[in-house]
Amino acid sequence: MIRKPAVAGTFYESDPDSLKRRIEWCFNHQLGPGQIPDRLGEKREVKGIIVPHAGYMYSGPVAAHAYLNLAKDGLPDTFIILCPNHTGMGSGVSTVNEGQWETPLGLSKIDEEFAEELLQNAAILDSEPLAHLQEHSCEVQLPFLQYIASKGDKRFKIVPICMWMQDLETATEIGNAIVKTSNDLNRDVVLVASTDFTHYETQQIASNNDGQVLDAIKSLDERIFMGTVAELNVSMCGYGAVAANIVYSKAKGAKKAEIFKYATSGDITGDHSRVVGYASAGLI
Repeated sequence: MIRKPAVAGTFYESDPDSLKRRIEWCFNHQLGPGQIPDRLGEKREVKGIIVPHAGYMYSGPVAAHAYLNLAKDGLPDTFIILCPNHTGMGSGVSTVNEGQWETPLGLSKIDEEFAEELLQNAAILDSEPLAHLQEHSCEVQLPFLQYIASKGDKRFKIVPICMWMQDLETATEIGNAIVKTSNDLNRDVVLVASTDFTHYETQQIASNNDGQVLDAIKSLDERIFMGTVAELNVSMCGYGAVAANIVYSKAKGAKKAEIFKYATSGDITGDHSRVVGYASAGLI
């Protein structure tokens, strides 16, 4: 089974060469890190990253900060990509346990062994390809991962998890199940939490509220983080994915959350009256 790209040609370019140029544009953009990764490191200290998922022309430069740091750190065997469910399709928390995902840059295999074991360790998780059929927030991470992997001819597998249910209990169960599965299989794993932050507020409101949420992420406390999102009523779409990432990363030894970059859609378009917030971070 091959899952075809749903948003190639809209969120990112459908032509492989054009897509590579767009990714390099993201790295070189004034809001990006200002350099393109030229090789892969071997430290493997990063446990998780947080990245946005809008169209590359809007959030790609912010996402590039996390992917540059990931490339410098080195890539794992498997990426668990946690994303919100924007479509309402599928079950409450859904994964895919077989096949491959296609982008213009090639195919990425599902880590079928990991996915099957994870389904046993997380009762709340279902195997439900329908949830992923049109969901963009996981898909847009793949070309970045494929691009940086090509710098070291690194092969990796993925396990996508789409979260309609994003409460603290669900996020904790998913995070702990990923810990158990990675330990049982002795698998080197990085969690990718795909989320945008404040939606459709002024630049001032978005920057203020998102700044407080980012401070909560730096506490490495999923309860403080979720409480801050709720208290400020922040329209952050992937908060459950971030909470699960914090749970996992702490259990695997992360000591800090480093915020690499924050910007908004207004920093790209110049319209600060109604923006979406984007951030990239590493849990290390």
